[in-house]
Amino acid sequence: MTTALRFVLAGAALVLVVGCRQDMHDQPRYKPLAASAFFRDGQSARPLIADTVARGHLDEDVELYTGKTAGGKLVDVFPIPVDADVLKRGRARFEIYCSPCHDRTGSGHGMVVRRGFKAPPSYHVDRLRQAPVGHFFDVMTNGFGAMPDYRSQVPVADRWAIVAYIRALQRSQQGTLADVPPPEAAKLKAGG
Repeated sequence: MTTALRFVLAGAALVLVVGCRQDMHDQPRYKPLAASAFFRDGQSARPLIADTVARGHLDEDVELYTGKTAGGKLVDVFPIPVDADVLKRGRARFEIYCSPCHDRTGSGHGMVVRRGFKAPPSYHVDRLRQAPVGHFFDVMTNGFGAMPDYRSQVPVADRWAIVAYIRALQRSQQGTLADVPPPEAAKLKAGG
């Protein structure tokens, strides 16, 4: 064996020996909810400190986070300002999360329904047209009937944006020519 080969093998062996430290693997740790001799109560999981809230999770605005008033009544008014950007976001989220069942028009004949799942009600029935906006938010948050909750998939602001878009869909089905801005109405009357 040549001297150069011995140096290479010795270097490789040195790298392997130095790289095999197990400090991170052998450190003290506990599996979740495992017993512990370190704490007096024998539990490794520590109880939450009273009256504390995780950063970013205060959620004081009851109407915004639940769709209900402090008394539990569904809200009739949006707790966020609704503008074109909110509607655009709502449409995008609706098409991702809602249209598979409700279809893009909200009639309840989405692709999932065509494959045999139970059809949701149309957003265009009087009962849902007259429902407060908090109803839609609450159903998205907590689920209802065959619909699961979307609390973990859809953030609060996006749920409200979807509700705004649902209202726009409902309004679109009830619109008349009088609701169209005059320049656009003139184009429609002219056939173009």
